[in-house]
Amino acid sequence: MPKMRFIEPVCVSGRQDFADIEDIEQALHFLREWPADRRGPVYQAAYNACTAARQGYLTVEEARRSLAGFARITGILKATTPARAHAKSVAGQAASRVAH
Repeated sequence: MPKMRFIEPVCVSGRQDFADIEDIEQALHFLREWPADRRGPVYQAAYNACTAARQGYLTVEEARRSLAGFARITGILKATTPARAHAKSVAGQAASRVAH
């Protein structure tokens, strides 16, 4: 099965580090590792969305948004990785120079 990659990874914080979740399989692995006693309706929605995307019922990006929402609500979402933020900044500056 080909990897079902996200357009942009979901960056989450762990206990001491950050992880970029880049595709459906990584998302499902991450969600399966989530502590059972902390699994509520938002967790279940993210898990169901990722499972549905893997089966072709939702798009990969719909699943990504659900995972990002879960991460945001649980307080583990990092807006972007520092390298990605720098790359976006540089790209934005280059685009504005071309536009002028």
